[in-house]
Amino acid sequence: MDTSPTRLLIHGASGRMGQALIRLAAEQPAGYQVVAAVTRRAPSPRVVDGVPYFAASELAGVPVFDVAVDFSLPDGFDPILALCVERGTPLVSGTTGISDRQMAALAHAGARIPLVWATNFSLGVAVLTDLVERAAAALPGWDVDIVESHHVHKKDAPSGTALTLGEAAGSAGAQVHYASLRAGDIVGEHAVQFTGLGERIELVHRATHRDVFARGALHVASKLAGRPAGNYRVRDLLD
Repeated sequence: MDTSPTRLLIHGASGRMGQALIRLAAEQPAGYQVVAAVTRRAPSPRVVDGVPYFAASELAGVPVFDVAVDFSLPDGFDPILALCVERGTPLVSGTTGISDRQMAALAHAGARIPLVWATNFSLGVAVLTDLVERAAAALPGWDVDIVESHHVHKKDAPSGTALTLGEAAGSAGAQVHYASLRAGDIVGEHAVQFTGLGERIELVHRATHRDVFARGALHVASKLAGRPAGNYRVRDLLD
């Protein structure tokens, strides 16, 4: 059994998630090794705490990696997807705002490499999504309302996670209604309420620190390595 650490390429390394991924990977050297950190602009210095940095324009020259983890911007998404397909390596991506064309490219790439694209990498949210789908299937005709709360600087509403939860309920035939709150520095809260005659069920997830998303992405990366090609969900890789 191979016990060597998973070699990671972090794409979007200068962003908040990229920095969290590098920091958390360094705390688990037996599990992860960041072999390349890719940023939009030419990095200086080239090596930070043992991690080699590359500019996005140098992407083709990065060393061998086991999994790419991408939290970048839509205009940087195509090159990292193309590199993973070219090298036959898995991709984990949380880049938001990608176009319909890019979503179609993701679906097509899943025939050649294992990949995960998700709006939220919290493992708790992955479990919540599964529970929501099961509850909606078991409770036909009940009202389904999703209330999501985030910090005042978040612009999109409903959140991507709320929409994902809504899709899970909708796949079981539920009609979903959304409400969004923007207040203070809330990291992220999602409440899914099922209401019937004389009774109500509430399923709630609260994130209190942004590291939960980076930890989840690292977990998914370690589980995706060595899998056959396919488009996976976070909840497919929980164990």
